[in-house]
Amino acid sequence: MYFEYGTEATEYLKEKDKLLGEAIDKIGHIYRKVDNDLFSSVVHHIIGQQISSAAQATVWKRVSDKLGTVNADTICICSREELQSCGITFRKADYIKEFAAKVQSGEFNIESLYDMPDEGVIRQLTSLNGVGVWTAEMIMIFCMQRPDIVSYGDLAIHRGMRMLYHHRNINKKLFAKYARRYSPYGTVASLYLWAIAGGAIPDMKDYAPRKK
Repeated sequence: MYFEYGTEATEYLKEKDKLLGEAIDKIGHIYRKVDNDLFSSVVHHIIGQQISSAAQATVWKRVSDKLGTVNADTICICSREELQSCGITFRKADYIKEFAAKVQSGEFNIESLYDMPDEGVIRQLTSLNGVGVWTAEMIMIFCMQRPDIVSYGDLAIHRGMRMLYHHRNINKKLFAKYARRYSPYGTVASLYLWAIAGGAIPDMKDYAPRKK
């Protein structure tokens, strides 16, 4: 299952931003996998904080294999020591178990997030221990498929913008200008900025000042 977008989004971005449009034509359609379960997506993203994608995949497989189905009930039954044995820190294990308990008890209505505006989703998700704004935004993109998310806290997005627009750095004002330009298809723009940052167009370089 991939993030869904069509020519309406790409044609709009190409019309609004010539440089991004050229990049879209060079890169082509981007297939980014998404989760289809909101609860497991939150757990997945808590696990992935401050570790590599490869490490996240390894830990997630261990958790999935141990639990079978990753939901509030299976997490609540599992001890923090069992979660830790999968490669999760005790702190993250506590965050995950606390989240599961809130969902199981009904204190946190996870399904209600789908009916909230972006700001409401961020507010609700960041009320959970272990979930910051960046994590909430990634959940909104890679599970909820919200269409207009450009994360200021994402370093790769900054890198992609520097490479595309030849900036040495991206401050909040400049970032906001680009995000407004991309709206209402900011998430699709983010997919292309991530691709650019990852080297999808070999002749592009990062213009950030070199560290001495």
